[in-house]
Amino acid sequence: MIKKSKSFDHNTLYEIAGWYGMLALISAYGLASFKSIPADGLVYQLLNLTGSTGLMLIAFHKGVTQSVLLNIFWIAIGVVAIARLFL
Repeated sequence: MIKKSKSFDHNTLYEIAGWYGMLALISAYGLASFKSIPADGLVYQLLNLTGSTGLMLIAFHKGVTQSVLLNIFWIAIGVVAIARLFL
């Protein structure tokens, strides 16, 4: 009998996105707080943008409306901040 390989399901992908989001936001805050990266730099903004996107995805998946809305605003701020770096 041939066994099917176990692949990631949607729940696993949402969980990975959520864990990445949490780690990215903590990393951004820690790195900027200890002046390892500038708080107005691209790395900081990308960590915030991608981190908030990951947290928004898991919150949406779990139906946590407040967190979804918070992270939508966080994403919008990140997009604007990154755009301003290039204008």
